[in-house]
Amino acid sequence: MIPAERGIQVDPTRAVAAFDWNSGRMAKAIRTFDWGATPLGPIEAWPMSLLTAVRIILGQGHAACMFWGPGLTMLYNDAYAPALGRKEARALGQPFRRIWADVWDDVRPFVDQALSGRSVYLEEMKLIMTRNGFDEETFWTFSYSPLFDDDGSVAGLMNITVDVTEAVVSRRNQQVMQDELLHRIKNILSVTSTVVSASLRNASSIQEARDSVGARIMALAKAQGLFTGLGDSADIQEVMARSIGAHLDGGDRIRLSGPSVPLSSQQAVGLSLALYELATNAAKYGALATPKGSVDLTWSVAGDSLALDWVERGGPLVARPRREGFGSRLVSLIVPAYFDGEGHADYRPSGLHYTLRGSLTP
Repeated sequence: MIPAERGIQVDPTRAVAAFDWNSGRMAKAIRTFDWGATPLGPIEAWPMSLLTAVRIILGQGHAACMFWGPGLTMLYNDAYAPALGRKEARALGQPFRRIWADVWDDVRPFVDQALSGRSVYLEEMKLIMTRNGFDEETFWTFSYSPLFDDDGSVAGLMNITVDVTEAVVSRRNQQVMQDELLHRIKNILSVTSTVVSASLRNASSIQEARDSVGARIMALAKAQGLFTGLGDSADIQEVMARSIGAHLDGGDRIRLSGPSVPLSSQQAVGLSLALYELATNAAKYGALATPKGSVDLTWSVAGDSLALDWVERGGPLVARPRREGFGSRLVSLIVPAYFDGEGHADYRPSGLHYTLRGSLTP
């Protein structure tokens, strides 16, 4: 018999029998588990404090687990099971340090704090877990609270947790998109400035300058509008005209040569990104930054294979950038993926030579 509040004697066997062990999957699993093979011993001999803690976690709507005894033996509720992943098959009755060996070093200071009698609350803690057989980045908002045995000593801890991985990753991805949008806006403004400066420098009259600037800025706007107005497909010539139209002023600064080729909307967007990036860099640093510079943009098709070349001539002396920026990764890695192919930027002294080789099959 174990003394309880107000001097009432409580029989653990009767307490176990009185509990509704059919209230959920984990309630049934805990009742039928062979606890005699663990440091906790048979469930009929558990102290009232342990039974009470088990009742508390099983009644929780949030994901909750607890660790009791010298080995911190694990028990958990139905809502906590998904957090275990594939570990769930062997988690019940296991020591904390064994079942969560992958994050033990990260959480041990907080475990020690809870076992010293002080609660812990953490928000969006990053943990690299191998709960499904591979490393995955996860984030958790959780608390560790001490659990006390019948004589008031700390006997374990309770963990109430929320998996906030999706929210954290979504917020982070949104920030990446915002940063990239800012980068693109800066690029657009830079190109706009270049277009305006070049138009004013070469115009013979105010009216000519006004017409030239207006036409080029409209072409630049059309290139940006490509991303929302494609539909299911677009012709490669339309993609090129709308992507680099701001630089096509009726002269021969950019010479286009190749057949009509239908592109899927995704491929059209990918190619537009590459061409816009190439034209932007050419206007800022390459062949289009000098009056005598030019670009040959050629493409050919053999079956389902696409071969595209962007060749700059007559610009400043070219050298490979010291640091690979987003633009370089875009044309060399990201855009070729749309074509299941490869992209390569060759920084020749005479000018940049970019090649794209891939498949037209979506």
